[in-house]
Amino acid sequence: MNFQAIEKKWQKRWEKAKVFEVKEGKGKKYYVLEMFPYPSSVGLHMGHAFNYTLADILARFKRMQGFNVLYPIGYDSLGLPAENAAVKAKQHPKKYTEKAINNFIKQQKELGLSYDWSRLLMSHDPNYFKWDQWIFLKMFEKGLAYRKKAPVNWCPKCNTVLANEQVIQGKCWRHEKTDVELKHLEQWFFRTTKYAKELYEGIDKLKWPEDIKIMQKNWIGKSFGIEIDFEINGKKWPIFTTRPDTIYGVTFMVISAQHLKLMELVTERQKKNVEKFLKKVRSTSEKDQEVEKEGVFTGSYAINPINGEKIPVWVGNFVLVDYGSGMVMAVPGHDQRDFEFAKKYKIEIREVVKGGNIRKEAFIDIGTLVNSDKFNGMNSKKAIGEISKYLEKKKLGKRTVNYKLRDWLISRQRYWGTPIPIIYCDKCGIVPDKNLPVKLPEKVRFGKGNPLENAKEWINVKCPKCKGKARRETDTMDTFVNSSWYFLRYCDPKNNKEIFNKKKVKYWMPIDFYTGGREHATGHLIYFRFYTKFFRDLGLVNIDEPVVKLFNQGMLHGADGKVMSKSRGNVVLPEEVSKTYGIDTARLFLVSLASPDKDIEWSKTGIEGSSRFIKKVYDCFDKIKPKKDDKRIESKLNNAIKEITEDLENIRYNLAVIKLRTLFDSFGKEVSKKTLESFLKLLCPFCPHIAEELWHKVGNKSFISKEKWPSVDEKKIDKKFEQQEQAVEKLKQDINNVKRILNIAKPKVYVYVLPKELEFLRDSKNELLVSCGAESIEIFAVNDKKKFDPENKSKKAKLGKPAIYLT
Repeated sequence: MNFQAIEKKWQKRWEKAKVFEVKEGKGKKYYVLEMFPYPSSVGLHMGHAFNYTLADILARFKRMQGFNVLYPIGYDSLGLPAENAAVKAKQHPKKYTEKAINNFIKQQKELGLSYDWSRLLMSHDPNYFKWDQWIFLKMFEKGLAYRKKAPVNWCPKCNTVLANEQVIQGKCWRHEKTDVELKHLEQWFFRTTKYAKELYEGIDKLKWPEDIKIMQKNWIGKSFGIEIDFEINGKKWPIFTTRPDTIYGVTFMVISAQHLKLMELVTERQKKNVEKFLKKVRSTSEKDQEVEKEGVFTGSYAINPINGEKIPVWVGNFVLVDYGSGMVMAVPGHDQRDFEFAKKYKIEIREVVKGGNIRKEAFIDIGTLVNSDKFNGMNSKKAIGEISKYLEKKKLGKRTVNYKLRDWLISRQRYWGTPIPIIYCDKCGIVPDKNLPVKLPEKVRFGKGNPLENAKEWINVKCPKCKGKARRETDTMDTFVNSSWYFLRYCDPKNNKEIFNKKKVKYWMPIDFYTGGREHATGHLIYFRFYTKFFRDLGLVNIDEPVVKLFNQGMLHGADGKVMSKSRGNVVLPEEVSKTYGIDTARLFLVSLASPDKDIEWSKTGIEGSSRFIKKVYDCFDKIKPKKDDKRIESKLNNAIKEITEDLENIRYNLAVIKLRTLFDSFGKEVSKKTLESFLKLLCPFCPHIAEELWHKVGNKSFISKEKWPSVDEKKIDKKFEQQEQAVEKLKQDINNVKRILNIAKPKVYVYVLPKELEFLRDSKNELLVSCGAESIEIFAVNDKKKFDPENKSKKAKLGKPAIYLT
């Protein structure tokens, strides 16, 4: 059997007939989508093939169920990795990227993926990023896009700003040995915090994996508390806390090392110490606040509003600049982080909630207030409300809800990104450039820093307002911008007049099944929710959330047990697999090993097992003779249809494959054409090329990929047959166990059963003979006077538990 010839044959026919292209309005819709893939120049390996196969199986299944399935593809083709790789290869990023995309398309088509290729998108296409710029201007118009000076994470190797999600333990996510530096730069932000409340409260309604929902809740971080006004150098600083019951225990304050007003609090005497400390601070990321807590006294003092006490203000490396006001009140007796800091720097530790031993560790549980003036003796839980009331009455604070989520920094100092459509004019200030798309200049010089800064002809423009001299913004947008709305553009990808047609989006959205890695939990999966809510508020969409069901696939490991990766040298290429086994064999094998959300390991032995099954199926269609099915086959077929359908609905592909193979193994040398056709339909989502080939081999002219999924006839399912098969399987196990205990290689087997079980077990005699490797098998009813039973074993036989004698 020539696998490759069969694959190419059907891939060409699908493409020519436009089998997978769809339009709105034809039946009930189902939208299947993978996360926007980056087209790496090294191409696909079988780990990628696993990811794509998962979604393709569902798309094919739903299509056969009669759904109008949208299953599009495109490429997240902008970004620093592409730029760096292109520069290294001494090619322009555009040429380099498009070559990589062409290779990706070729490989994906060879996998038999049923994409609607007519909807292909590429984020580096000006017809696409024009609408990224349009969105930016809409956000700018609504006050959601703004520019400010802010502390940022800077990677000296990337020569660009990093988002907090891209900093891991003080290092760049792309350059694991490169320390991230702290800089203060004018940057563009999207005001994601405007939607913090809705983003947080919407999580519970999502049909998403629980770990993703927990990660999003923790990242957005809702806290109920109070802002208390502390006075520092004559100015009020609103300090957020969830524990006002401990206000009498405040012995120092800590301001963020990234705070823009920090140096206003630093006295001349402490200036050198603070500057020396700041050089050690490398990240604005919350994840990197887990380092050893360090700080320096600023020289300033705050006044505690509840008792007038003078409190020293320190600068620390563990306070987030955008959490509250960027300063916290420290209560070392009742917060472990503050306790450790106070111990290290010999700051007073005061007990205000009785119940623990604050000499050894902070007491953080509920207790009774002490050293708290008029609130002494009050339960600390009750005191949170009472002290909040007191502070509000005295106009010293106000209760509020705080979120950890920070605005999204979108500025990047690189070439290969979406240009920010902003012009700076000395007379008019910040001016939107509405002449879209603002394209990247083709002729640029790559080297150190941002190439756009040296593209003088591109930078120097006329102001759209006054027509005077002006200059373009040279930062480009974070590529997460491109992937935050691509799913909407797929609904109307060729529209040049508007971002998309609202009716088309209303028909297709939301995405019914979305698959990708869990590493995007606090990045892309928050950003695209934010975008959806913004589009809703513009009146462009009528949904609150972009996705109904999110699925996180497992990872494919190489033979060395490590995640398959080109850099590890443990990859298996689809081309090699197709040549040796056929891509259908690989598709079947990849989803047979375990539940698709679990990690799996590539195995030569495993794929050879799948290959044998595929060959057996193919050969069967040459040898099998058509005949009317008996009731046993009808029962097995309908039960298989029922259970495989349920397994596919719930992405239990591995269980579906087991049932598919069991069904096939139950066929004898004669089976009806209708049963064979139903089997091929069940096989089609997993092995589409072979299914098409055999579908035509039995005389059909249509594409099986567009055929109707087999329906189950519940009346034909007879549980008696299933129980009998289970009894045969149990008998096989018992015979093999006795055979092993007695150490007999090829025994003569005698089985004793109750009379009502005799007929169906005798029908299974040949199956038992082969499975047990016996010389002969005789099956007797226990009341048979002519039975051979030298050791009177028949007396031990029970219903469902035959007795056995081996010799």
